[in-house]
Amino acid sequence: MDTAYAPPPRGSRVPVGLRAPFSGRTWREFLYLLLSLPIAIVMFTYAIVVIALGAGLLVTFLGIPVLAGGLAGSRALGGLERLRARALLGLDVADPEPVRPSKPSLMGWVGAVLKSGASWRHLLYSLLHFPWALFSFIFSVTFWTLGWGLLAYPLWRWTFPAYLDQPGIQMWGDGHGNGLYLDAPADIVVTSGAGLLLVLAGPWVIHGLTQMDRVMVHGLLGPSLLATRVSQLESDRGVVVDTAAADLRRIERDLHDGAQARLVSLAMDLGLAREKLAEDPEAAAKMVDEAHGEVKIALQELRDLARGIHPAILTDRGLGPALSALSARCTVPVTVTVDLDHRPAAAIEGIAYFTASELLQNVSRHARATSATLDVWHAADRVMVLVSDNGRGGAHTEAGTGLAGLAERLDAVDGLLLVDSPVGGPTCVTAELPWRG
Repeated sequence: MDTAYAPPPRGSRVPVGLRAPFSGRTWREFLYLLLSLPIAIVMFTYAIVVIALGAGLLVTFLGIPVLAGGLAGSRALGGLERLRARALLGLDVADPEPVRPSKPSLMGWVGAVLKSGASWRHLLYSLLHFPWALFSFIFSVTFWTLGWGLLAYPLWRWTFPAYLDQPGIQMWGDGHGNGLYLDAPADIVVTSGAGLLLVLAGPWVIHGLTQMDRVMVHGLLGPSLLATRVSQLESDRGVVVDTAAADLRRIERDLHDGAQARLVSLAMDLGLAREKLAEDPEAAAKMVDEAHGEVKIALQELRDLARGIHPAILTDRGLGPALSALSARCTVPVTVTVDLDHRPAAAIEGIAYFTASELLQNVSRHARATSATLDVWHAADRVMVLVSDNGRGGAHTEAGTGLAGLAERLDAVDGLLLVDSPVGGPTCVTAELPWRG
């Protein structure tokens, strides 16, 4: 959730603004800011020592391994910072890419550490975080304590005449006992009211200060954008390989159980017909007629299988006619609208077709709908596929569902699947695909 504070529980009548100063999130973020200063002092001092010692020893052989060891220590301190951010800020940042030495030796490890961008980012974090931690510590402590102190002013105002020999908080004075003091009932109420405003604003101020910490932790202590992209591509490649293997198994199963079995039966029938041809021509002719029917069925199954691999109409005429032919086979009446000024890449066109096919199959099998619509259009650099129906709703992308598998396959090509399906309907499923035309 991007908002600073969760919505109130059902039945709660206390506005979020009044609950925020007492919420656990506010105090965890405040504790994070309190701990940041001493931790930042330690990390800043460590970084300065590492840089100074490593640079000073560069004239000798020891400078390089000392600097590498210091960078490794910075990575360890960064790991502790990620744990602290996860515990107090709820920020889950993945570990950066590990050090991979080219050779299993000390110098190989030293070289890998020095070449690792993540190691230098951790050292940079130690340097940059200190001034920000100092500012956020002073500002948050001053703002927060001032707010609570002013709010509670009626409770501790008695300390001024009792111990300081003055009627209240002094706003102005000439040094000779003359001045403006907050001691009248109206002054006390106004002071407490100002404290209340500061207390109510405090959670949002504290949350705003921690946003900078979130950016620094995520940007400097996490994996680089390139490493994240490589990891995502590796994961997507695994999904593509699994999907291709599943498709091959499906094609093999369809061939084995369908057309292959029918052709084997056809060969046997023709063999029997040949044996009966001389002694019983009429029975042989009947068997040939039956075999002819089996050939037609086998051909139809092969056509359906080929259509499932890649329909010829999609290759020849594009998405519009292919989707119109697809919707005609749906058990629910489907209104098709395709608005594409030109054709996308063939791979994207095929994925869009089979995405629409699977979504329409879900409508036929599970939606209990009486009508559906299929819209395809080009928006910026995306192909948008929208399938909606007036069925019972309740569709979701939880693990184990067909939509979950479809979402994974779309994610493998930088696509996205959005499902809006409240119980009772209607259902709208939107698939986004890169254009790549």
